[in-house]
Amino acid sequence: MDVYGHVNNARMLTLYEEARVALMFGAARDSGITSFEAGIVIARHEIDYLRPVDYADPVRIELWVAELRPSRFTIGYELFDKDQVASRARSVCVPFDLAAGRPRRLSDAERDFLQPWLG
Repeated sequence: MDVYGHVNNARMLTLYEEARVALMFGAARDSGITSFEAGIVIARHEIDYLRPVDYADPVRIELWVAELRPSRFTIGYELFDKDQVASRARSVCVPFDLAAGRPRRLSDAERDFLQPWLG
């Protein structure tokens, strides 16, 4: 919470992270895809803050795949407070081989999982 009783800007990024993790680790695992758990790094975040969100208010996040490329994908998000868009964000995600210490390409299974989220 910031000094004005609003959700702090850094916490907004954490809320987006929680939504992204639910997709890549929860929904993906439910679909039989566990390879995201082996390594994804964030190459870029951008957030537009449209209006303050009071700390005690419930929020809803909608997300989609905004861009799908062979070696990265972009997640788009909107955070709603009282059914109004309070912020929008994008995260560029890069599949990463942690053992080799370098980026990797998306597998066919990962692309197939992300494809229906493309919007």
